Amino acid sequence: MATTEHPPPSRLRSWMLEGLSDMGKSGGHVGPHAEPEPPHRGQPWYRVMCLTGVDYFSTLGYQPGIAALAAGLLSPVATIVLVLVTLVGALPVYRRVAEESPHGEGSIAMLERLLSFWQGKLFVLTLLGFAATDFLITITLSAADASTHLVENPHLTGTLHNQQMLITLVLVALLGAVFLKGFLEAVGVAVALVGVYLGLNVVVVVVGLWHVVTAGHVVADWSSALTAEHGNVFAMVGVALLVFPKLALGLSGFETGVAVMPHVKGDPGDTAERPTGRIRDTKKLLTTAALIMSVFLIATSFITTLLIPAKDFESGGPANGRALAYLAHQYLGGAFGTVYDVSTIAILWFAGASAMAGLLNLMPRYLPRYGMAPHWARAVRPMVIVFTLIGFLVTWIFDASVDAQGGAYATGVLVLISSAAIAVTIAARKAGQRGWTIGFAVISAVFLYVTVANVIERPDGVKIGACFIAGIILVSLLSRLARAFELRVTSVRLDDMAERFIRDIASRKIRFIANEPDSRDKAEYREKVEQIRADNDIPGEDFVFVEVTVLDPSEFEASLTVRGEVLHGRYRVLTLESSSIPNALAALLLHVRDTTGCIPHIYFEWTEGSPFHNFLRFFLFGQGEVAPVTREVLREAEPDRARRPRVHTG
Repeated sequence: MATTEHPPPSRLRSWMLEGLSDMGKSGGHVGPHAEPEPPHRGQPWYRVMCLTGVDYFSTLGYQPGIAALAAGLLSPVATIVLVLVTLVGALPVYRRVAEESPHGEGSIAMLERLLSFWQGKLFVLTLLGFAATDFLITITLSAADASTHLVENPHLTGTLHNQQMLITLVLVALLGAVFLKGFLEAVGVAVALVGVYLGLNVVVVVVGLWHVVTAGHVVADWSSALTAEHGNVFAMVGVALLVFPKLALGLSGFETGVAVMPHVKGDPGDTAERPTGRIRDTKKLLTTAALIMSVFLIATSFITTLLIPAKDFESGGPANGRALAYLAHQYLGGAFGTVYDVSTIAILWFAGASAMAGLLNLMPRYLPRYGMAPHWARAVRPMVIVFTLIGFLVTWIFDASVDAQGGAYATGVLVLISSAAIAVTIAARKAGQRGWTIGFAVISAVFLYVTVANVIERPDGVKIGACFIAGIILVSLLSRLARAFELRVTSVRLDDMAERFIRDIASRKIRFIANEPDSRDKAEYREKVEQIRADNDIPGEDFVFVEVTVLDPSEFEASLTVRGEVLHGRYRVLTLESSSIPNALAALLLHVRDTTGCIPHIYFEWTEGSPFHNFLRFFLFGQGEVAPVTREVLREAEPDRARRPRVHTG
């Protein structure tokens, strides 16, 4: 391939473009520019569960308060509905996702395999928009809740009053600074944070239940108020089902659980093709996390609803966004409450780190492969700056409010879960599993209902998701347009016959004829040779035909395999398959030049039609006005005119 000398980059540029995301190094990045995957022994599933848990379990910091605001006295009943949907719906779906994508690709990759060409790319970009919503709101929501715990701490409230926006921005900036310095996922840190946080929550729950039991009137008062408000059990269940979409934050964490699969140790006999142990242990991870979270969700919603006055949950109230911390201070004293606040702030902040790592893994997995991201998008530091600035904007738009961001977060979570449910339904149907197909179809319908209900109730989520989608698609298309004339071929391999053709003509003059294959009969090649000779005033017939077949024009980078054949006993033909004709031809010419030391010539006919229309055909379908585009690709790849292959058009 062509090599171009550039002046040494500045120290700042070198630092900014140094390396790829640390998550990507664990299998997240694909494509020619990805760094080799390092040897990885993995971790036991229960330790990796804690890596998922910093995102999943940290929602206990704000979930009980959100449930109380959404359902009021019905919060425990609505939470039981949430737990049932978790265990009967989301858990089976993601256990199946773990089987179908054991290398952490997730449900987006499952759906990507079902669609090809541009409709598949646009569909994936749409899902990436919602995934970006999920992860970015995780960062800003977690930072906002962490700042709430700081501001509402009795020892700090006087000093930090009305400073929540500033504190949230500082926490987001601090997160970005850590990634600029260099972030490696520390499973040990996650284990420590999750262990301490869950241990403190056990203490709060036990003390809360003790106060509920010892003060018998609390349960009686709650039961009487519930009956007076809703009448009977059926009415309660009906209302709980209606308000359930507002509690969807409690479903977060499953997509992360699949994303961390490459970290799971598995069995010694596991292979890349059959990681049986990794799949089994990931299912254990998902199931255990769901069961632990379910117990905490039910217990915390019960004690917070019964022990905290309803007005304290409202915006500006001491329990808003920090219901369990409120109980910790109320019943266990300021010292324990402060320790609980510190633990909550730490796990919420680390949940933001997990989300940032997820973004840095997810975006480079798809966008560079589609040619829909600038080169610098493969490096971690520029992307960290972009995501941090977007985090600032989201925090400012939502005024650092936990309640206001809940809808956007739930929308991202629900869209990803719905897409996963649809993906496993299709997978079960393809596998001929009728029972599972029906079951997953029902689960898909439930999640689609919850998603639509959440969007109708809180449209902010789909609005910000639409902004991310529009931004990703616009930037992606502009990037692809700007990179249209890149070489886009990662490697070139010639079979024995093709190499024989090149060696033979290299001893004379290397002349190729670009031919669009039609009937491929003898007359086609004879007439083509005669036309090229007449147009360019060249004697003889010492040519090699080159024919490119476009497979999927929406693909951006790929390797190139060149096969040689002799047709009709006299015409030498090189056949190539690629996503773009001009880029494939340019790559072949540069490869021939580098391997033979001779400058090759290639001959074209002009393509009839509007140049603009032909360029659109090239951009969207990989063909069009081939000759000038081939020349432009060569010009960008090889700035030295003396070494550039020659393009002739007649």
